[in-house]
Amino acid sequence: MTDERAVLKIALPNKGSLAEATSAMLKEAGYKQRTDLKDLVLLDEANGVEFYYLRPRDIAVYVGERTLDLGFTGRDMLLDSGADAEEIVALGFGGTKFRFAAPDAAGWTVRDLEGKRIGTSYPGLLAAYLARQGVHARPIKLDGAVESSVRLGVADAVADVVETGSTLKRAGLQMFGEPILESEAILIKPRGVPDPAGLDLLKRRLSGVMTARNYRMIDYNVPLERLERACAITPGIDSPTVSPLHRDGWVAVRALIPSKDAQAIMDELWEAGAEGILVTDLAACRL
Repeated sequence: MTDERAVLKIALPNKGSLAEATSAMLKEAGYKQRTDLKDLVLLDEANGVEFYYLRPRDIAVYVGERTLDLGFTGRDMLLDSGADAEEIVALGFGGTKFRFAAPDAAGWTVRDLEGKRIGTSYPGLLAAYLARQGVHARPIKLDGAVESSVRLGVADAVADVVETGSTLKRAGLQMFGEPILESEAILIKPRGVPDPAGLDLLKRRLSGVMTARNYRMIDYNVPLERLERACAITPGIDSPTVSPLHRDGWVAVRALIPSKDAQAIMDELWEAGAEGILVTDLAACRL
């Protein structure tokens, strides 16, 4: 493993939507990223990091074997791999759900899978879930196009990662039961080993990117007698910043607000008597 003089070795997905989103986050966090998709290794000397671009499903294995210090992957792939690695940061993108589906499955529960064949690309994850539920079924390992397995007679049901479920519906399958797992992109490290040098800095930077993505800065002016109501609408992370204005009886307020609620918050502030309401995006953040 690394020491204070060593380069931090990090595994990244080499293709797919997870790869693109991970690379974008790291660029926003100030790390160098490859410009040629054929590059398999990239050294970021300024930050003391070496990136290895690997198949997404292999990342947990390399990290679990202590070959690499850290890895960016999906929670579903980590758990399916059975690798000796652990999640340390949830990254807030790449959200999916692992769901069961079958033809005419309205009202089904996991118990209805007893004795059935289940097509899946995640046999390890599925087998562990079925064991916890006490259901005896046969996972059928497939590398892709899981939704076709029922129509082709390979399986009686499927367990697949979905975003909207539209692909399953087009194949004539109905989702049923509770999600087996809610997944997203995560940062992982080998289980039970000390944190490598450089991890704290990486986590701070990633946290700053996530905050900048999820929050905006709001500024507005409000009469003193309406300040408490306005601050209740914009409490900020710790507390809003309040500054006196040259205009007698008025103050300026600044606070962070959730990006998704920005328009509704502006409406509430206007109704509360605020004026000069401005909302701006954040390029970076440290809290």
